[in-house]
Amino acid sequence: MLSDFLPLLLMLLIATGLAMTLLKAAELLGPRRPNRIKQKAYESGMDPIGTARERYSVKFYLVAMIFIVFDVEVVFLYPWAASFDEFMAAGQALPVLGIVFFFIAILAIGLLYDIKKGGLEFD
Repeated sequence: MLSDFLPLLLMLLIATGLAMTLLKAAELLGPRRPNRIKQKAYESGMDPIGTARERYSVKFYLVAMIFIVFDVEVVFLYPWAASFDEFMAAGQALPVLGIVFFFIAILAIGLLYDIKKGGLEFD
């Protein structure tokens, strides 16, 4: 049983060894010309001036939660869509379709409520 995984282990060892070898070779053979500008931290094209702890608006988190809700909705709808043929063959397509439409309706009502409250409007 363990011998079945020997090629995988060998491949992982070779890949790790090659990566480490190339990193060390780049470190040893690469040019070294340090200066003050190169030693300075660089993040996203912005000079790191001030604190890194910026405050975000609460709307940012609300939009993130809405995104997660609709992402989870897709996770629930995909298996249903993949097995819908089986429901049709069993003659249970209508009840299952009703349950899915009810699920989508609840999410749509929540989205409409959020839109009405201005949760997706930004200044």
